[in-house]
Amino acid sequence: MARTSRSRPSMPELLTQHKRAGFIGRRRELDLFGRNLETAPDDARHRFVFHVRGMAGVGKTTLLRELEDVAREHGALTGYVDEGVNSVPETMAAISDCLDRQGHPLKALDRQLAAYHRYRHEAEMAAAVGAEEGPRGPSGTAPSPGGLAAAQAGLIGAGMLPVVGAFAGAVDPAQVARGADRLRERLGARARDADDARLARDPVTVLSPLLVAELDRVAAHVPWIALFFDTYERTGPFLDTWLRDLLAGTRYGPLPGNVVLTLAGRSRLDPVRWSGLSHAVQDLPLEPFTEPETRRLLSVRGIVDEPVVQDVLRLSGGLPVLVSTLAQHPGEPNTAGATAVDRFLKWEDDPARRATALACALPRRLNEDVFAVALADGTGSAELYGWLRALPFVGERDDHAQYHDVVRASMLRLQRTGSPQRWREAHTRLADAYAAWADTAGHDILPYERWEHEHWRALRLEELYHRLCAGPRTALAGTLHDGIGACAEGPVQARRWARVLAEAGEDTDDEAVRRLGTACLEALDDPARSVVGALDLLVARAGPEDRAYALQSRGRALYDAKRYDEALADFDRSVELRPGVPRAYTGRALVHRARGAFDAALEDHDRALAVATRGTRPLAHRGETYRRMGRHDEALADFDRVVELDPAWVWPRASRAQVKHALGRPAEALADLDVALSIDPDHRWSLVRRAQVRRALGDVPGALRDLDRAEAVAPGDPWVLGERGEALRAADRHADAVAAYTRALELDPGYAWALGSRALAHEALGDTGAALADLERALALDPEYAWAAAQRERLTGNNPEPVPNSEQNPT
Repeated sequence: MARTSRSRPSMPELLTQHKRAGFIGRRRELDLFGRNLETAPDDARHRFVFHVRGMAGVGKTTLLRELEDVAREHGALTGYVDEGVNSVPETMAAISDCLDRQGHPLKALDRQLAAYHRYRHEAEMAAAVGAEEGPRGPSGTAPSPGGLAAAQAGLIGAGMLPVVGAFAGAVDPAQVARGADRLRERLGARARDADDARLARDPVTVLSPLLVAELDRVAAHVPWIALFFDTYERTGPFLDTWLRDLLAGTRYGPLPGNVVLTLAGRSRLDPVRWSGLSHAVQDLPLEPFTEPETRRLLSVRGIVDEPVVQDVLRLSGGLPVLVSTLAQHPGEPNTAGATAVDRFLKWEDDPARRATALACALPRRLNEDVFAVALADGTGSAELYGWLRALPFVGERDDHAQYHDVVRASMLRLQRTGSPQRWREAHTRLADAYAAWADTAGHDILPYERWEHEHWRALRLEELYHRLCAGPRTALAGTLHDGIGACAEGPVQARRWARVLAEAGEDTDDEAVRRLGTACLEALDDPARSVVGALDLLVARAGPEDRAYALQSRGRALYDAKRYDEALADFDRSVELRPGVPRAYTGRALVHRARGAFDAALEDHDRALAVATRGTRPLAHRGETYRRMGRHDEALADFDRVVELDPAWVWPRASRAQVKHALGRPAEALADLDVALSIDPDHRWSLVRRAQVRRALGDVPGALRDLDRAEAVAPGDPWVLGERGEALRAADRHADAVAAYTRALELDPGYAWALGSRALAHEALGDTGAALADLERALALDPEYAWAAAQRERLTGNNPEPVPNSEQNPT
């Protein structure tokens, strides 16, 4: 009787079986991992982390892929991450992409990741507003001890004063209207800026709880989620603490119990950092193949001739990548001093293939375009490229091919020492090709904005690598200039740039380049130094013109860190070294504005505009300063011009809505926000701001719809929940408002504004005791919260006079 389709193995299953049959060794590791997936998470024998470790070439990546197959055989969803990521957000995006391709998208995380990338592109403006006004209490005083960014962002973004509902009769209506307008004028943007800045500057804290929540949701529908982190020696500096915190569950929420992590790197895990979780980790140290394992692999490949086997054993040292390479081209033993790569090249009797293997070792990654440039004589063909990609030491990484580090290092050394002239010519040819591709990619991008564009960045970094390989000392100055631009874009891009230096220094055996690249990486991996530390190194090494550029970037980083005195000193020095650069004047203007020196800020804005020939950022910054000063007509004129020149830029259009609202033109403000949201439907701040405008126009249902959408875009955002409380209170739904404020406070116990607003809802419900308790808590968080103090005095009868809205945040 014929077997049913259910009883027959499928083709994918057969292919996996055949692949597994050809996989030699590592049975212990595979069996341990498989048995772990057959052990319940609540069983004390279960392990939540596997750590594969060993020297380069020992087979960690190959084993990881086998373990991934084992996980899938046990019904697991799998995610795989390697050195292609350079930050925790990129890691989360890679995990999300893997699960999406298996039919389980992490939509809430994806929305916030998209918002993160949008805010990164708007980082200059968002940082400017958020850093200056930032997370402040309603009295405009120093930050409270609690969750500053989210808490005060909620306060400032509220726009409407907590004087409706039960307190409406206590305040003169005209005074309420005037006070609300003044608050809108002075504070309307702060919530958006502080919260967006928090996402842009601290994405790990914002995004990680979403990842955990999404994994928890998906984990309910699958037996296991297995996440694999390869090349941990490169990603560990920024992933190690995060993964440790994920597992501990105290910072981002508890991971579901059916998640298993597998890490693969060269060294042991940090014993201090992982001490509290050592019981959950299964250590899997890998050694080179034993002689029996090597013989078995060679036997499977049909290599049994003893002299050849002995030669492979001697040359490979048991490293699987070299055993596989040598096994592909068996031949007669040669000189005792030969290397594995020497032998591979000698055994390859086709000159075109031999030359191809060597030439294509020079690029860090390969596609067909790079392949054609690497083979300068035009011998490249699709067939030859296919042959190259099938070699045992060439792996596939997303959209490119890549040599194994061990083999590539040997081939690079062979070419660099064998013919230095050919080495320089080949790298120069590759650098020129990447330069041409980068010029095309950056044709319509302002020079100072190019580092913001991923495609251009990737091409430029490869050009820099090959320039350094062709001439380390001559190319270093230009590379430092690019490092300043990379640092200005943040630690992720700075780390990519620094890695180019470190790798080029290693591949050319140039100690100065290698040392600088390593020093920059160490600074970037140190949270206390980060980009400022890397820029310290570049400022010290740069010439006068580049030093001015580096000081601008460092000044901006210091400004973002609210180290205003140091930032101002850097901008002053930059202007002295190189007058007439708009970004230097604008940067200094933002520092002046942060310190309340508005006249000095305007002078620098005007200087920036006088020398700027392109771009709208200086004008947008001046508009924001005018808005801060209450000079709304001038602010509106600047924003009008920016919107005219760049109608797709959401931020100035949304800020223009703020100004129009402050000028008593809410219908026009609503129209601007409608357009902003037609450009970017998930722009969280515009959604909340439109909810505020709709609430002011009496459209509470419309406001609640906008807040529903904002909460879908940013689940668990305290500011959004606080705004929901305001909308509900405006609709006299005070019990629901209390619930919304309470949820916001659960997420951020330091949210003083939410406490003040909840106090009003409690009073409206007749619970004066609860109202006073909330006001006391708000004042404990921020003793200078004048509005809360005045409300407490009013409620206790010590000062029965109504509290003017303008006193909620006097400026």
